[in-house]
Amino acid sequence: MIVRGAVLREMGLPKPYAESRPLRIEEVELAPPGPGELLVRIRAAGLCHSDLSVIDGSRPRVMPMLLGHEATGEVVQSEAPGFAVGDAVAFAFVPACGECGPCAEGRAALCEPGAAANTAGTLLSGVRRLDGVHHHLGVSGFADHAVVSARSAVKIDPELPPEIAALFGCAVMTGVGAVVNTAQVRAGRSAVVFGLGGVGLSALLGAVLVGAHPLVAVDVVPEKLELARSLGATHTVLAGPGAVEDVRDATSGGADYAFETVGSGKVLEQAYAATRRGGTTVTVGLPHPSQSFSIPAVSLVAEERTVKGSYLGSAIPSRDIPRYIALYQAGRLPVDRLLTATVGLANLNEAFDTLAAGTSIRQVLVL
Repeated sequence: MIVRGAVLREMGLPKPYAESRPLRIEEVELAPPGPGELLVRIRAAGLCHSDLSVIDGSRPRVMPMLLGHEATGEVVQSEAPGFAVGDAVAFAFVPACGECGPCAEGRAALCEPGAAANTAGTLLSGVRRLDGVHHHLGVSGFADHAVVSARSAVKIDPELPPEIAALFGCAVMTGVGAVVNTAQVRAGRSAVVFGLGGVGLSALLGAVLVGAHPLVAVDVVPEKLELARSLGATHTVLAGPGAVEDVRDATSGGADYAFETVGSGKVLEQAYAATRRGGTTVTVGLPHPSQSFSIPAVSLVAEERTVKGSYLGSAIPSRDIPRYIALYQAGRLPVDRLLTATVGLANLNEAFDTLAAGTSIRQVLVL
Protein backbone atom coordinates (compact mmCIF):
# COMPACT_ATOMS: atom_id res chain seq x y z
CA MET A 1 0.00 0.00 0.00
CA ILE A 2 0.98 3.65 -0.38
CA VAL A 3 1.27 5.74 2.78
CA ARG A 4 1.80 9.46 3.31
CA GLY A 5 4.43 10.33 5.86
CA ALA A 6 7.12 12.77 6.97
CA VAL A 7 10.48 11.67 5.55
CA LEU A 8 13.82 13.11 6.63
CA ARG A 9 16.46 12.77 3.91
CA GLU A 10 19.19 14.99 5.34
CA MET A 11 20.12 15.78 8.93
CA GLY A 12 21.43 19.12 10.12
CA LEU A 13 19.52 21.51 7.87
CA PRO A 14 19.46 25.04 9.35
CA LYS A 15 16.66 26.54 11.37
CA PRO A 16 14.05 27.80 10.94
CA TYR A 17 12.68 24.51 9.71
CA ALA A 18 9.69 26.33 8.28
CA GLU A 19 12.13 27.55 5.62
CA SER A 20 14.64 24.67 5.25
CA ARG A 21 11.84 22.05 5.30
CA PRO A 22 13.82 19.02 6.55
CA LEU A 23 10.63 16.93 6.76
CA ARG A 24 9.02 16.31 3.40
CA ILE A 25 5.55 14.82 3.11
CA GLU A 26 6.01 11.96 0.68
CA GLU A 27 4.19 8.92 -0.60
CA VAL A 28 6.06 5.75 0.31
CA GLU A 29 5.27 2.14 -0.51
CA LEU A 30 4.64 0.09 2.63
CA ALA A 31 4.86 -3.71 2.36
CA PRO A 32 2.36 -5.84 4.28
CA PRO A 33 3.27 -7.17 7.72
CA GLY A 34 5.25 -10.36 8.04
CA PRO A 35 5.07 -12.97 10.80
CA GLY A 36 4.90 -11.37 14.23
CA GLU A 37 4.04 -7.95 12.80
CA LEU A 38 1.06 -5.60 12.67
CA LEU A 39 -0.32 -3.08 10.21
CA VAL A 40 -1.59 -0.13 12.21
CA ARG A 41 -3.65 2.89 11.21
CA ILE A 42 -1.86 5.70 13.04
CA ARG A 43 -4.19 8.05 14.92
CA ALA A 44 -1.75 10.36 16.70
CA ALA A 45 1.98 10.83 17.25
CA GLY A 46 3.78 13.11 19.69
CA LEU A 47 6.63 15.41 18.69
CA CYS A 48 9.60 14.57 20.91
CA HIS A 49 13.14 15.86 21.37
CA SER A 50 14.33 12.44 20.18
CA ASP A 51 12.79 13.29 16.79
CA LEU A 52 14.33 16.76 16.89
CA SER A 53 17.73 15.25 17.74
CA VAL A 54 17.63 13.28 14.49
CA ILE A 55 16.52 16.31 12.50
CA ASP A 56 19.33 18.53 13.84
CA GLY A 57 21.95 15.76 13.63
CA SER A 58 22.75 15.45 17.34
CA ARG A 59 21.36 11.91 17.34
CA PRO A 60 22.68 10.51 14.04
CA ARG A 61 20.57 7.91 12.27
CA VAL A 62 20.68 6.20 8.91
CA MET A 63 19.02 8.20 6.15
CA PRO A 64 16.45 8.55 4.71
CA MET A 65 14.08 7.88 7.58
CA LEU A 66 10.36 8.25 8.20
CA LEU A 67 10.29 9.83 11.65
CA GLY A 68 7.97 9.54 14.65
CA HIS A 69 8.20 7.11 17.57
CA GLU A 70 5.67 8.27 20.21
CA ALA A 71 2.45 7.11 18.63
CA THR A 72 -0.85 5.28 18.92
CA GLY A 73 -3.24 3.70 16.46
CA GLU A 74 -5.63 0.91 15.54
CA VAL A 75 -4.65 -2.54 14.25
CA VAL A 76 -6.00 -3.15 10.74
CA GLN A 77 -4.07 -6.37 10.03
CA SER A 78 -2.47 -8.74 12.50
CA GLU A 79 0.09 -11.43 11.82
CA ALA A 80 0.86 -11.85 15.51
CA PRO A 81 -0.86 -13.81 18.27
CA GLY A 82 -2.53 -11.71 20.92
CA PHE A 83 -3.55 -8.88 18.59
CA ALA A 84 -6.72 -8.58 16.56
CA VAL A 85 -8.14 -6.16 14.03
CA GLY A 86 -9.61 -3.18 15.87
CA ASP A 87 -7.26 -3.32 18.86
CA ALA A 88 -6.04 0.07 20.05
CA VAL A 89 -2.28 0.09 20.62
CA ALA A 90 0.46 2.40 21.82
CA PHE A 91 4.07 1.87 20.81
CA ALA A 92 7.27 1.47 22.77
CA PHE A 93 10.34 2.83 20.98
CA VAL A 94 12.44 -0.24 21.85
CA PRO A 95 11.03 -3.53 20.54
CA ALA A 96 11.79 -6.14 23.20
CA CYS A 97 12.62 -9.59 21.84
CA GLY A 98 11.88 -11.26 25.19
CA GLU A 99 14.78 -13.70 24.80
CA CYS A 100 18.12 -11.87 25.10
CA GLY A 101 19.99 -11.47 28.39
CA PRO A 102 18.55 -8.05 29.34
CA CYS A 103 15.01 -9.13 28.43
CA ALA A 104 15.39 -12.26 30.55
CA GLU A 105 16.30 -9.99 33.48
CA GLY A 106 13.20 -7.85 32.97
CA ARG A 107 15.17 -4.99 31.39
CA ALA A 108 13.25 -4.57 28.16
CA ALA A 109 14.71 -1.11 27.55
CA LEU A 110 18.13 -2.72 27.04
CA CYS A 111 16.99 -5.40 24.56
CA GLU A 112 20.03 -6.15 22.42
CA PRO A 113 18.28 -7.16 19.16
CA GLY A 114 15.91 -4.21 19.66
CA ALA A 115 18.82 -1.78 19.97
CA ALA A 116 20.50 -3.26 16.90
CA ALA A 117 17.31 -2.94 14.86
CA ASN A 118 16.81 0.67 15.96
CA THR A 119 20.38 1.54 14.99
CA ALA A 120 19.96 -0.10 11.58
CA GLY A 121 16.58 1.55 10.96
CA THR A 122 14.75 -1.77 10.60
CA LEU A 123 12.00 -3.63 12.42
CA LEU A 124 12.94 -6.21 15.07
CA SER A 125 13.11 -8.91 12.39
CA GLY A 126 15.88 -6.99 10.61
CA VAL A 127 13.74 -6.14 7.58
CA ARG A 128 12.36 -2.87 6.27
CA ARG A 129 8.73 -2.69 5.21
CA LEU A 130 9.15 0.85 3.88
CA ASP A 131 10.47 0.95 0.31
CA GLY A 132 13.79 2.81 0.26
CA VAL A 133 13.19 4.45 3.64
CA HIS A 134 14.33 3.44 7.12
CA HIS A 135 12.09 2.95 10.14
CA HIS A 136 12.49 5.27 13.14
CA LEU A 137 12.86 3.31 16.39
CA GLY A 138 10.68 0.55 15.01
CA VAL A 139 7.64 2.83 14.68
CA SER A 140 7.79 5.62 12.02
CA GLY A 141 4.61 7.13 13.39
CA PHE A 142 4.54 10.35 11.33
CA ALA A 143 2.47 8.56 8.69
CA ASP A 144 -1.10 7.43 8.17
CA HIS A 145 -0.11 3.73 8.49
CA ALA A 146 2.84 1.80 9.90
CA VAL A 147 4.00 -1.79 9.99
CA VAL A 148 5.56 -2.63 13.34
CA SER A 149 6.76 -5.64 15.25
CA ALA A 150 4.15 -6.82 17.73
CA ARG A 151 6.99 -6.51 20.25
CA SER A 152 6.73 -2.73 19.77
CA ALA A 153 2.99 -2.61 20.48
CA VAL A 154 0.97 -2.62 23.70
CA LYS A 155 -2.82 -2.98 23.74
CA ILE A 156 -4.56 -0.07 25.45
CA ASP A 157 -8.05 1.11 26.33
CA PRO A 158 -9.72 2.11 23.03
CA GLU A 159 -11.71 4.83 24.82
CA LEU A 160 -8.56 6.84 25.49
CA PRO A 161 -8.35 9.90 23.17
CA PRO A 162 -5.53 9.31 20.63
CA GLU A 163 -3.82 12.64 21.33
CA ILE A 164 -3.49 11.57 24.97
CA ALA A 165 -2.75 7.90 24.32
CA ALA A 166 0.27 8.78 22.17
CA LEU A 167 2.03 10.42 25.11
CA PHE A 168 2.30 7.18 27.07
CA GLY A 169 4.72 5.58 24.59
CA CYS A 170 7.61 7.95 25.30
CA ALA A 171 7.11 11.05 27.45
CA VAL A 172 5.10 9.39 30.20
CA MET A 173 6.80 6.00 30.13
CA THR A 174 10.24 7.64 30.18
CA GLY A 175 9.60 10.37 32.74
CA VAL A 176 7.39 8.53 35.20
CA GLY A 177 9.47 5.40 34.77
CA ALA A 178 12.67 7.25 35.68
CA VAL A 179 11.08 8.05 39.05
CA VAL A 180 9.28 4.81 39.89
CA ASN A 181 11.47 2.22 38.13
CA THR A 182 14.99 3.63 37.86
CA ALA A 183 15.23 5.71 41.04
CA GLN A 184 12.43 4.02 43.01
CA VAL A 185 11.78 7.26 44.89
CA ARG A 186 10.07 6.78 48.25
CA ALA A 187 7.48 9.06 49.80
CA GLY A 188 8.93 11.94 51.76
CA ARG A 189 12.26 11.98 49.92
CA SER A 190 13.27 15.21 48.19
CA ALA A 191 13.61 15.47 44.43
CA VAL A 192 14.51 17.99 41.73
CA VAL A 193 13.76 17.84 38.01
CA PHE A 194 16.04 19.76 35.62
CA GLY A 195 14.20 20.49 32.36
CA LEU A 196 10.44 20.71 31.98
CA GLY A 197 9.63 19.36 28.56
CA GLY A 198 7.30 16.43 28.08
CA VAL A 199 9.66 13.97 29.75
CA GLY A 200 10.66 16.33 32.56
CA LEU A 201 7.10 17.20 33.46
CA SER A 202 6.21 13.51 33.31
CA ALA A 203 9.01 12.89 35.81
CA LEU A 204 7.52 15.65 37.94
CA LEU A 205 4.11 13.96 37.77
CA GLY A 206 5.74 10.69 38.76
CA ALA A 207 7.43 12.37 41.73
CA VAL A 208 4.10 13.85 42.83
CA LEU A 209 2.50 10.42 42.44
CA VAL A 210 4.97 8.73 44.79
CA GLY A 211 4.91 11.56 47.36
CA ALA A 212 8.34 13.17 46.88
CA HIS A 213 8.76 16.21 49.14
CA PRO A 214 10.04 18.82 48.74
CA LEU A 215 9.84 18.74 44.96
CA VAL A 216 11.79 21.30 42.94
CA ALA A 217 11.39 22.12 39.23
CA VAL A 218 14.13 23.87 37.21
CA ASP A 219 13.80 25.38 33.73
CA VAL A 220 14.71 28.47 31.68
CA VAL A 221 11.10 29.21 30.73
CA PRO A 222 9.03 30.96 33.43
CA GLU A 223 5.73 29.67 32.01
CA LYS A 224 6.94 26.08 32.40
CA LEU A 225 7.81 26.80 36.02
CA GLU A 226 4.29 28.10 36.60
CA LEU A 227 2.86 24.91 35.09
CA ALA A 228 5.17 22.79 37.23
CA ARG A 229 3.95 24.49 40.39
CA SER A 230 0.34 23.90 39.36
CA LEU A 231 1.19 20.20 38.86
CA GLY A 232 2.63 19.80 42.34
CA ALA A 233 6.15 21.27 42.51
CA THR A 234 6.72 22.81 45.93
CA HIS A 235 9.52 25.06 44.66
CA THR A 236 10.54 26.40 41.25
CA VAL A 237 13.98 27.63 40.19
CA LEU A 238 14.88 29.61 37.09
CA ALA A 239 17.81 27.84 35.44
CA GLY A 240 21.09 29.71 35.50
CA PRO A 241 24.35 30.12 37.43
CA GLY A 242 22.63 30.19 40.82
CA ALA A 243 20.29 27.27 40.22
CA VAL A 244 22.31 24.69 42.15
CA GLU A 245 22.42 26.79 45.30
CA ASP A 246 18.72 27.59 44.97
CA VAL A 247 17.93 23.87 44.77
CA ARG A 248 20.17 23.10 47.73
CA ASP A 249 18.46 25.83 49.75
CA ALA A 250 15.00 24.51 48.84
CA THR A 251 15.96 20.96 49.88
CA SER A 252 17.89 21.81 53.06
CA GLY A 253 21.32 20.97 51.69
CA GLY A 254 20.62 19.02 48.52
CA ALA A 255 18.04 16.73 46.97
CA ASP A 256 17.87 13.01 47.61
CA TYR A 257 17.13 12.52 43.90
CA ALA A 258 17.92 14.68 40.88
CA PHE A 259 16.54 14.03 37.39
CA GLU A 260 18.26 15.52 34.34
CA THR A 261 16.01 15.49 31.28
CA VAL A 262 17.66 18.14 29.08
CA GLY A 263 20.29 16.04 27.34
CA SER A 264 23.18 18.31 28.36
CA GLY A 265 26.44 17.36 30.02
CA LYS A 266 26.55 20.75 31.73
CA VAL A 267 23.04 20.34 33.16
CA LEU A 268 23.93 16.82 34.30
CA GLU A 269 26.84 18.29 36.28
CA GLN A 270 24.42 20.76 37.87
CA ALA A 271 21.98 18.01 38.73
CA TYR A 272 24.76 16.03 40.41
CA ALA A 273 25.92 19.10 42.34
CA ALA A 274 22.36 19.70 43.54
CA THR A 275 22.14 16.35 45.35
CA ARG A 276 23.06 15.69 48.98
CA ARG A 277 25.47 13.15 50.41
CA GLY A 278 24.10 9.74 49.53
CA GLY A 279 22.03 11.28 46.75
CA THR A 280 21.13 9.75 43.39
CA THR A 281 21.33 11.52 40.03
CA VAL A 282 19.28 10.02 37.19
CA THR A 283 19.95 11.18 33.64
CA VAL A 284 17.20 10.73 31.08
CA GLY A 285 18.16 13.19 28.33
CA LEU A 286 20.12 12.12 25.24
CA PRO A 287 23.07 14.48 24.67
CA HIS A 288 25.18 14.60 21.53
CA PRO A 289 27.61 11.64 21.55
CA SER A 290 30.55 14.07 21.77
CA GLN A 291 29.43 15.48 25.12
CA SER A 292 30.90 14.37 28.44
CA PHE A 293 30.52 15.45 32.03
CA SER A 294 32.89 15.79 34.95
CA ILE A 295 32.33 15.10 38.66
CA PRO A 296 34.68 14.86 41.65
CA ALA A 297 35.56 11.17 41.56
CA VAL A 298 36.10 10.96 45.32
CA SER A 299 32.50 11.99 45.98
CA LEU A 300 31.22 8.71 44.60
CA VAL A 301 32.92 6.88 47.45
CA ALA A 302 33.27 9.39 50.26
CA GLU A 303 29.70 10.66 49.87
CA GLU A 304 28.15 7.45 48.49
CA ARG A 305 26.69 9.27 45.51
CA THR A 306 25.06 7.42 42.63
CA VAL A 307 24.71 8.34 38.94
CA LYS A 308 22.24 6.27 36.93
CA GLY A 309 21.07 6.29 33.35
CA SER A 310 17.41 5.69 32.55
CA TYR A 311 16.34 4.63 29.06
CA LEU A 312 12.67 4.06 28.26
CA GLY A 313 12.09 4.76 31.94
CA SER A 314 13.64 1.34 32.75
CA ALA A 315 10.18 0.15 31.76
CA ILE A 316 8.53 -3.09 30.83
CA PRO A 317 6.11 -1.46 28.36
CA SER A 318 3.46 -4.21 28.46
CA ARG A 319 3.27 -3.72 32.23
CA ASP A 320 3.86 0.00 32.60
CA ILE A 321 1.85 1.61 29.79
CA PRO A 322 -1.48 0.10 30.94
CA ARG A 323 -0.56 0.89 34.55
CA TYR A 324 0.12 4.56 33.80
CA ILE A 325 -3.03 4.84 31.70
CA ALA A 326 -5.07 3.46 34.61
CA LEU A 327 -3.50 6.05 36.93
CA TYR A 328 -4.37 8.78 34.43
CA GLN A 329 -7.96 7.57 34.22
CA ALA A 330 -8.13 7.53 38.03
CA GLY A 331 -7.07 11.19 38.12
CA ARG A 332 -3.68 10.51 39.71
CA LEU A 333 -1.49 11.19 36.67
CA PRO A 334 -2.85 14.27 34.80
CA VAL A 335 -1.01 13.62 31.56
CA ASP A 336 -3.51 15.70 29.59
CA ARG A 337 -1.94 18.82 31.15
CA LEU A 338 1.16 18.19 29.03
CA LEU A 339 -0.66 18.56 25.71
CA THR A 340 0.22 21.94 24.23
CA ALA A 341 -1.27 21.71 20.73
CA THR A 342 -2.34 19.35 17.95
CA VAL A 343 -0.89 19.74 14.44
CA GLY A 344 -1.26 18.24 10.98
CA LEU A 345 1.33 16.67 8.68
CA ALA A 346 1.65 19.88 6.68
CA ASN A 347 2.67 21.82 9.80
CA LEU A 348 5.34 19.50 11.18
CA ASN A 349 8.34 21.66 10.27
CA GLU A 350 6.84 24.71 11.92
CA ALA A 351 5.95 22.60 14.95
CA PHE A 352 9.56 21.47 15.31
CA ASP A 353 10.62 25.12 15.28
CA THR A 354 8.32 25.59 18.26
CA LEU A 355 9.79 22.54 19.97
CA ALA A 356 13.35 23.73 19.33
CA ALA A 357 12.49 27.12 20.83
CA GLY A 358 11.45 25.40 24.07
CA THR A 359 8.05 27.05 24.20
CA SER A 360 5.92 23.89 23.96
CA ILE A 361 5.47 20.89 26.23
CA ARG A 362 4.00 18.25 23.92
CA GLN A 363 2.61 18.89 20.47
CA VAL A 364 0.80 15.94 18.92
CA LEU A 365 0.31 15.13 15.26
CA VAL A 366 -3.28 14.00 14.72
CA LEU A 367 -3.98 11.92 11.62
